[in-house]
Amino acid sequence: LTGKEALSHFPPLGAPGGPGKGHQKQCELLQLSRRQKRLCRREPGLAETLRDAIRLGILECQLQFRSERWNCSLEGRPSLLKRGFKETAFLYAVSAAALTHSLARACSAGRMERCTCDDSPGLENRKAWQWGVCGDNLKYSTKFLKKFLGQKRIGKDLRAKVDIHNTNVGIKAVKNGLKTTCKCHGVSGSCAVRTCWKQLSPFHEIGRLLKLRYDDAVKVFSTSNDAVGHQELAGPQRHGPRQPALPRPTDLVYVEDSPSFCRPSRYSLGTAGRTCSREGNCASMCCGRGYNTQSRLVTFSCHCQVRWCCYVECQQCVQEEVVYSCKQ
Repeated sequence: LTGKEALSHFPPLGAPGGPGKGHQKQCELLQLSRRQKRLCRREPGLAETLRDAIRLGILECQLQFRSERWNCSLEGRPSLLKRGFKETAFLYAVSAAALTHSLARACSAGRMERCTCDDSPGLENRKAWQWGVCGDNLKYSTKFLKKFLGQKRIGKDLRAKVDIHNTNVGIKAVKNGLKTTCKCHGVSGSCAVRTCWKQLSPFHEIGRLLKLRYDDAVKVFSTSNDAVGHQELAGPQRHGPRQPALPRPTDLVYVEDSPSFCRPSRYSLGTAGRTCSREGNCASMCCGRGYNTQSRLVTFSCHCQVRWCCYVECQQCVQEEVVYSCKQ
């Protein structure tokens, strides 16, 4: 989240919220810089939104990498974030996307004091909430997020540029998923009056897009641009003359090759004991060590029927299931 430990453990949501001392206490519990805590204390509702964003980013990352050697586990993450791997690039992008998404949704839900619905033309906030068409305020969330992350203080070193680039890739992924949704108002369902507002895509779609960006991530280095007089990121040439190509704004970028993640290290627990699919990813995930096969009985509901008037009656069935797991 801060660029140092973006997806670390956060306290449970049971802590008191809202304005006042309760909100300020929540801000103190978060792993933020002094400047970020100061911003947090000024924004009632922000602490809860930050925790929602962290949880959203963690769950989506683990969903997208559930079949990979690196499964986005929390173990080893502080060490991982200090390096310039492809996985580090994804963490920066998904955490920035989760923050952008959560802030925009919090505005439209009325959970933030300093923002409301999106500013769609001809749509007043009061009418929007009355009709249930309050748009997600992406404009406010992106502006606030860049202030919160301190992106104006761009570092000169390669890692700083890479981290900021990947953060912006996450923000752009949310922007690309912004859709216009319309609702009709009129007698007997006619569309005499139509109200339109902005709505974000489900975060799972954004996560899937970022995973595709991860699969095609570009290894970069720093090069001097004489025309503008400063260093910039460059990657392998694509077309034309033999010169470095600038990464596209939608490319995830990295600076060093990833470890194999096969064995326990400072970056992960390895793949020993992980379940896999024999026809799918066992060969890759188990890193050539082979896999164990185990049979187990699984109980599930079956032959369900709806009974008058208001309940479902099911039988309990048992079937044998084969589980494959990577050897030590």
